[in-house]
Amino acid sequence: MIKSLLIANRGEIACRIIRTARRLGIRTIAVYSDADTQALHVRQAHEAVHIGPSPARESYLVGERIIAAAQQSGAEAIHPGYGFLSENAEFAQSVLDAGLVWVGPRPASITAMGLKDAAKKLMAAAGVPVTPGYMGENQEPSFLAEEAGKIGYPVLIKAVAGGGGKGMRLVENAVDFIDALASCQREASASFGNAHVLIEKYIQRPRHIEVQVFGDSHGNIVHLFERDCSLQRRHQKVIEEAPAPGMNDDTRASLCAAAVQAAKAVDYVGAGTIEFIADGSEGLRADRIWFMEMNTRLQVEHPVTEEITGVDLVEWQLRVASGEALPKRQEELAINGHAMEARLYAEDPAKGFLPSIGTLELLQIGGGEGGRIDTGVCQGGEVSPFYDPMIAKVIAHGASREQAREQLAAMLAGSAVWPVKTNASFLVKALAHPAFVAGDVDTGLIGRDGEAMAEPPVPSAVTLTKAAQKLSWHVDQPGFRLNAARVRAAPFLLDGDDVEIELTGQGSLNPEAAVFVTEAGQAWQLTRWRHHAAHGGAIGDGAILSPMPGRIIAVEVEQGQTVTKGQKLLTLEAMKMEHTLTAPFDGMVAELSAAVGAQVQVEALLARIVAPDETETK
Repeated sequence: MIKSLLIANRGEIACRIIRTARRLGIRTIAVYSDADTQALHVRQAHEAVHIGPSPARESYLVGERIIAAAQQSGAEAIHPGYGFLSENAEFAQSVLDAGLVWVGPRPASITAMGLKDAAKKLMAAAGVPVTPGYMGENQEPSFLAEEAGKIGYPVLIKAVAGGGGKGMRLVENAVDFIDALASCQREASASFGNAHVLIEKYIQRPRHIEVQVFGDSHGNIVHLFERDCSLQRRHQKVIEEAPAPGMNDDTRASLCAAAVQAAKAVDYVGAGTIEFIADGSEGLRADRIWFMEMNTRLQVEHPVTEEITGVDLVEWQLRVASGEALPKRQEELAINGHAMEARLYAEDPAKGFLPSIGTLELLQIGGGEGGRIDTGVCQGGEVSPFYDPMIAKVIAHGASREQAREQLAAMLAGSAVWPVKTNASFLVKALAHPAFVAGDVDTGLIGRDGEAMAEPPVPSAVTLTKAAQKLSWHVDQPGFRLNAARVRAAPFLLDGDDVEIELTGQGSLNPEAAVFVTEAGQAWQLTRWRHHAAHGGAIGDGAILSPMPGRIIAVEVEQGQTVTKGQKLLTLEAMKMEHTLTAPFDGMVAELSAAVGAQVQVEALLARIVAPDETETK
């Protein structure tokens, strides 16, 4: 067994690999950039080596620095995780040339499956069914247009070196083909340095089905059944599950046999995924499932396979890289229950899924029986602008698909992250979509119905009242009786926006700094101006406090200036949003501590307004 391992990655997958390696007694070495100095994977590893500036192209994508870090730390092997250099055949060969163990497939296998057209030709020759299309060398636009006509519209134009939805165009008719081709080739050239494309038949009700395969250096190859990754947004997987809903035994046997045949065609060693596209218009049928591509690495969604098989795929990777045979034979592998995984991202669905960065002041992810959380961050950590904004993978395993779905929805609904925005509520709505509940999902579902899923939730009145009472409602009347309670609407700030919340009882409002409101996977911060009793309670003390951490971008008044109720005083920028603070009543600016450009914390005193009668007595 390998004794020491350098993980050439970061975040969730680095932590995931470290967890298994530590269990096996392997010394772990992390690498990190400037942005990741305090990252969780750095703290969890036995030791860590700095490899460069924050941008990935200057650190995590510089193979020479990673190999140097391995040699410096005395690491015996390198595990690439997924992404970054995990499917870079040149890097894999450099690792081997340096006398290190490469925890991954042979470089030749990576090369063979790296280009979509070459991979499809190889699979077709091996007897693996491939999607109807053109994969030749002739890239003349007129010739490609002719081939598209033969295939029959609609067609997909795909960059042979593409991935992640880039370098791909759907063309509905012949009139649009030439323009779409040019656009696709420009994007492919800019993104991958290769403008070569292929054309394939577009499947009307596509389902994305993939099979986990594993090989060792002794000639053994097994499959660990299939996963369904059909719920996607702009070609990016959102929720994955195993096994695929609606998959019967005969179709599964045929599909998995094709996957094993594909792996054998490239003499595969290690963990890999054979991705298929299925025409789901008449259910899953063996004659309507075609090879799409092979990923020569561990997948983001590998936990759902682990949950239904009881196999630690990272452990298998390390054992195979150490020269051992596969721990289990095909007949020893079986499906147990159902598993689902959702990718919790730091992004704002209400703003077009823009990434949301910053400090995770609050990070709570639901757990419970049947739940698993794979994450690379912790409360107090940072979501950096330099890397993928995934906060965690939330995984549920149950005896049935419905049980797993309900468990996953509950875990996500019970999550709370602040001030960073997440897609948790979007995921909860996706899990509750009638088509998903029925297992009738294709890759276009979110494209059709995603707008409603992206609408931000609004906290219920009950939730707001409970939060407000925790914040500020203290009964201080002697002889208070429940039947004497009264309802009073009190003003608060919810993420800086004015809200009125009904509170029941007799008493005064003596606010603390802030409380979090959590519901449906969303978190808000509730604060209240400090309105202490003054002049018989008719007027508050006029303290203008910052409702959240932020930066002052405008100050509209001067100290000593007379203002009227509602007049704009200053503007605070927080979490890419502007919040206007106004005068609570007519009066004068008695204090002004806010300055343009200043960074302020929550509840910092920015200004104080005093009423006319107060100015007269001073």
